[in-house]
Amino acid sequence: MKDYRGVADTVAEEIDAGRLKAGERLPTQREFAREYGIANSTATRVYQELARRGLVVGHVGRGTFVRDISESAAPALSEPADSRVDLELNYPVVPGQAELLAAGLGRLARPGALEPVLAPVGAAGTAATREAAADLLARGGWRPDPARILFAGGGRQAISAAVAALTRPGARLGVEELTYPVLKAIAAKLGVTLVPLAMDAAGLVPEAVEEAHRAEPLHAVYVQPVLHNPLSLSMPADRLDRLADVLLTYGIHAVEDAVWSFLRGDLPPLASRAPERTVLVDSLSKRLSPGLSLGFAVTPAAVTGRVAAALRSGGWMPMRFPLAAMAQWQADGAVETLVRAKRRQAEARQGIARSHLGDFVTRADSASYYCWWELPRPWRADTFVAAAARQGIAVTPAAAFSVGRHRTPHAVRIGLASPTEQTLTRALATLADLARSAPDDLAQD
Repeated sequence: MKDYRGVADTVAEEIDAGRLKAGERLPTQREFAREYGIANSTATRVYQELARRGLVVGHVGRGTFVRDISESAAPALSEPADSRVDLELNYPVVPGQAELLAAGLGRLARPGALEPVLAPVGAAGTAATREAAADLLARGGWRPDPARILFAGGGRQAISAAVAALTRPGARLGVEELTYPVLKAIAAKLGVTLVPLAMDAAGLVPEAVEEAHRAEPLHAVYVQPVLHNPLSLSMPADRLDRLADVLLTYGIHAVEDAVWSFLRGDLPPLASRAPERTVLVDSLSKRLSPGLSLGFAVTPAAVTGRVAAALRSGGWMPMRFPLAAMAQWQADGAVETLVRAKRRQAEARQGIARSHLGDFVTRADSASYYCWWELPRPWRADTFVAAAARQGIAVTPAAAFSVGRHRTPHAVRIGLASPTEQTLTRALATLADLARSAPDDLAQD
C-alpha cells in the first residue's frame, strides 16, 4: 500500500517544477486514485496533505486547484493584517545606523565633492577605493593586495562574475551539499553543473573535492569557509590548510564566499592559504545596509583579467558613488562601528533563539544571524514550513539549500536579523510551540 505522504511528495514536486501550474484543477479524488493506483481513502488523505502544505485549495462544488504560492499567508502574532514575520530574508540593521551613514554621505555631497563621484568607473575602481576596500576586507591577520581587488554592482554579481570567469557552459562546479540558494540560480543561468560535495561538522570535506575531481575534473569549487549559510559552520585552521593543499595539488580554483565573514573578524580566509587559487567575493550590504549594493572580488593575478571581462560582459560593473561612500565610511570609522554593533546584535539574537529552541537540535554560531533547526519527528520540513506560514511566519526549508539528489534533512533555517527583537521573541515562541505539537494529521495515522 502506498504511503499518502509519498504520493503527496510526488505531486508537490510537480508543482515545484511548474508542471502543475497555479490555478490548474486537479483530478477528482476518484480519478486521482485510479491514476496513482491507490485507494480512494488514500487519495483523500493526499489532497488533505497537499492542502496542509499550502499547495492546493479546495472549492466546494468546483474541485481542488493548485494554489498560487505568492498569495500572502494569514498573519500572526501582533503584526498588521497585511504583513508576516519574515525569518527567511536576513538583513541586519542596528539602531543609529542611518544617522551614522548619513554623516559620511554629507561629506560627499559638499560643493566640489559630488561631481567627481558621479563619473563612470571601471571594475578596478580607483587606487584610493582599492586601498579602502583592502582595509575593509582585512581579517584574521590577512589583508588583500589592493592591486588584486575588483568591484561589482553587488555581492551576487561578484559571485556571478567569478563563476563565469572560472567555468564555461557544461562545466562542473563543486559545491557544499547545502549551499547558498542564489548560487543554484546563477549556475543554471550560466549552464554550469553543480556537483554536491560532502560536509561534516567542520564544513566542506577536502577528500570529497579530491574524489569528485578524480571521477571527472572540476573546473572550480564554491565554498563558504566562515559562517556557512545555512549551517553557521566555520572551518578550523587545519581544515583550511587541507582544503588549500587539495586546491594547489590539483590546480582547482575556488570561489570563496565571505559575505558573512565580517562577523568573525578573528578568522582568516581560505584566500590567505591559497591566494593563487582563490577568488574571494564579498559585499557591502550585510556589513552596512540592505540598500547599499557593492560587491568585491579579490582575484589571483592569473584570473584578474577574466573576472574583469566577466564583470563587463555581464553588465555587473560598479558605480563610482557607492565606491566613494564605502571609502568615506571606512576612513571615518563608520564601517567598524557598525560591524561591532552587528556582532553584538547577532550574539543577543542567538541568545533569544537559544532561550526558545534550546530543547531542540539546532546548529548555530554565537556570531551568526541564522540558526539551523533539525525538526523533531514526525515533522517534515515542508509540512512545518506550511504550518508556520499559517501562523504568519516565513522560514526556509532545507530543500532550498540542497544540491543534488541526496536525502534532504527535515530541517529549516531561521533568519534572526530582519524582525525586531520583540517580534523575533514572539515568533520563535510560536514556532517552538508548533514544533512541540503534532502535525494535524498525526492522530489519523
